[in-house]
Amino acid sequence: MDLSAVLRTVRNGTEIDIMVTPNAKDQSIGAVDEWRRRLVVKVRAVPSEGRANRAVCELFQDVLGERVEIAHGATERHKTLLVPLEAEEVRKRLEGAIARPR
Repeated sequence: MDLSAVLRTVRNGTEIDIMVTPNAKDQSIGAVDEWRRRLVVKVRAVPSEGRANRAVCELFQDVLGERVEIAHGATERHKTLLVPLEAEEVRKRLEGAIARPR
């Protein structure tokens, strides 16, 4: 799996392009959707009052060990997250967490 398609180095750290499925049975960070060029993320929270967004940020914060914020797409399924780490470090931490239900 090539995470370089979804990671982008920016001035403040690394952006991660994701596609969120809210109201899922399990929470997980899945594989890269090659066609959409986004990391597939599932969360149990419903997309109401920011619950799914909070769940996404908490899931990535648990995996990456750093504060994560939504840089773009707060009201959409396709989102871009910002994490204050170098892309290589983000890639290493994500590879260990891909497709493990939480």
